[in-house]
Formats: sequence, structure tokens, C-alpha cells
Amino acid sequence: MATYRISVNMEFVRSADLDFRHGVEIAAKLGYKFVEPMVHTGWELLSEVGYFHSFSMEEDPLLMKEICEQNGLQVSSLSAHSPLMKPEAAVARLTRAAVLADYVGTRFINSDEMIKPDWMDDEEAHQVMHYTLKRMSFVLARHKVFLCIEPHGIYTKESRGLMRIVNLVPSPWIAVNWDTGNAYLAGVEDPYEGLSHVRDHVRHVHAKDISFAHAEKERGKVTGTAVGCACGEGVVDWDRVLSILDPLDRELTLSVECGTIDQAERSLAFLTKLLGRRLQAAA
Repeated sequence: MATYRISVNMEFVRSADLDFRHGVEIAAKLGYKFVEPMVHTGWELLSEVGYFHSFSMEEDPLLMKEICEQNGLQVSSLSAHSPLMKPEAAVARLTRAAVLADYVGTRFINSDEMIKPDWMDDEEAHQVMHYTLKRMSFVLARHKVFLCIEPHGIYTKESRGLMRIVNLVPSPWIAVNWDTGNAYLAGVEDPYEGLSHVRDHVRHVHAKDISFAHAEKERGKVTGTAVGCACGEGVVDWDRVLSILDPLDRELTLSVECGTIDQAERSLAFLTKLLGRRLQAAA
């Protein structure tokens, strides 16, 4: 039987123009015990001046852990989204993310295929992704870190396409991060049937709800969205999601992806009540 822990993706403070340190402080005050930081390479302008939450992998890798521990938090996973179809960017970025994950004590980094260049056809795209994932498979095995691929792009918008990418390279370290909101918005297949198809490979979940207005406006027109509404206030049937995941014999992280601090607070209250004993068992 699956057990669960609740985390929050640091996107919840993006609309408040806060940096990583202040975002972590707020997550702790809201009652979260885990956070999912976004990471980047180089020196990103808005992060450097304190208006954006992303954490630079140029920093001392233990700085992230220090900031979290000062606030009584742990890192649940890293949002390390990198273009699998652009290996010159993805291999270096995901490698550094896997190393950072090892340093800070998490076993999960999350990504998707991102955007396909117009000049690349489907066969080329999968060949290039195979190269990227092959290179990454050795890094992941060394550091014992899962690269979890989520539904978010043209190939991962349905479970069959998602599993084709996951299976490009035989590796126990390449898995699925199920994004409940993206799967619903894509509108290609029933999102709960899709989750059932990939369930055995799920190691991490983006707990993203979609407001009724958002769903009416964009379902079937997009393959994903950056953030959703507060969990429990949208279209996602959370009882059904859990009924599909519950048979898994592992701990799963439900990382809230919402757009505001208030939504993060309400999401934590909703998921805590929903999970009940299943959450306590994971503590």
C-alpha cells in the first residue's frame, strides 16, 4: 500500500516575486515539511536580484540544504526541466541536477521533453531523446536518483507517448512524474485511464488541480500549464487519483503546483485531510 508525503513546488511564490530563501520561509510557515525547488544553470537575473525563486546550480550545492534545514524543511525533489530533444543543454543540466539531488538528499529530479524544434521530425526527436536518456542513465545509476518524466509536451500528452520515452532506454532510474493537471488539460485521453496505464512507473506526482474556468477555456488546446488552482477546488477527482496509486508499494510525493501562497495553504489543508492515515504512515 502506498504512503504519501506532501510537498510544494516553489512556483507558488512566483506571483509574489520572491526569491528561494523567502519562498522556503513561507512554505515552512504554511506548515509544509518538503519543498520542490526549481534549478537552473548560470546566473539568472531575476533570481540574483531576489525576484524569482529558482536556485542556481552554480551555488555551493549544500547551500540549498542549509536554507531548507534552517526552516525545518527537506528537499523532496528538484524541478530540473530540460529539453530532452536538445542534448547539448539537457545532458549537462540534468547531470548537475542529479548531483545536486544527491547532495541535498532527494532521489528525484523532474523533467519533460519540452519543445520539439520545427526542423526535427518524430523519428529524429526520439533518436535524440534516446541519446540524452542513455547518457543520463549512467549518471542516474551512479547517484541513485530517478529522472521522472511528466506529461507536458506533444509526445507525453498521452500515456502511450509518455511510456515510449520512458522506455527508450532500459533503466530502473527513468520513471514517471504524473502531473494530474497537465494530463487533464491535454484532453487526449481520460486522465485516470492514462494514470492507470503508467502507474507502475510512477515515482512522483505533481498535485496540480485545474479550475473549472481554466478547463473550459483550454482543455484539448494545450498540453500543459505552469501552475493550477488550489487542490480540491478544481476538476481533478483526487479520490480517484489515490485509488489508482494506493496499490503501489512505495512512498510517493504529492508536490503541489499552484499559483499563489493562499492556494498553497488551502492545498496543504485539503491534501492533509484527504490522505489521513496514509500521510501519517509516511511520516
